[in-house]
Amino acid sequence: MTVTIETLCYADLRRLMDLQLGDEKHTPSATSTLDVIWVLYDRILRIDPDRTDDPDRDRFLLSKGHGPMAYYAVLAAKGFISVDTLRSFGRYDSPLGYHPDRNLVPGIEISSGSLGHGLGIGVGMALGLRARRSVARVFCLVGDAELDEGSNHEAIAFAGRSGLDNLIVVAVDNQSSSHGWPGGLAARFALEGWSSTTVDGRDHAALERAFGIAHRGQPRAIVAVVESKG
Repeated sequence: MTVTIETLCYADLRRLMDLQLGDEKHTPSATSTLDVIWVLYDRILRIDPDRTDDPDRDRFLLSKGHGPMAYYAVLAAKGFISVDTLRSFGRYDSPLGYHPDRNLVPGIEISSGSLGHGLGIGVGMALGLRARRSVARVFCLVGDAELDEGSNHEAIAFAGRSGLDNLIVVAVDNQSSSHGWPGGLAARFALEGWSSTTVDGRDHAALERAFGIAHRGQPRAIVAVVESKG
């Protein structure tokens, strides 16, 4: 049987998310990431659904993996998976679990959902890519709450001191952190030697501009502020 892959646009994403049913959708968490993930896949990432194993592809890591509905919707809109697959979300026989699985879904780089793991993995990937002089970049999406995890403290410090300029972190800040950071999240990254900025997490043009700022010799952190809780 031939599977039809649709290529859709941003206006279709809410409909694609509505196709995903279940009791553990984590809808607020997913919707807070929707615009960032769309801008990445639509305007920034150098990836292709026909070459998901290209050694020089950009890598996108969804560290905030407990709310993957938006991620699945964008993957369907961009042709990595079929729209029909979205209807199986959360079923025991579906590749689309409540946490993304890199072994089941084309284009997914890491199995995630246990918060605090993605950035450390991203640092390791960036180091490996730099060692073989690849042009690939690593983009890691984290939530503000998971930055309270000690593993992220270590990853942020190490990446800054190592000058990992092929590593870009987007911290979706929906004010769900228990502790926060004096001066805000962007200041936290800057203190550790990162190039950092804060933007409206729903403003696609502002996000695109933030991704385009040169940061040679420094990892890049973009704090995307959104209003929804999750």
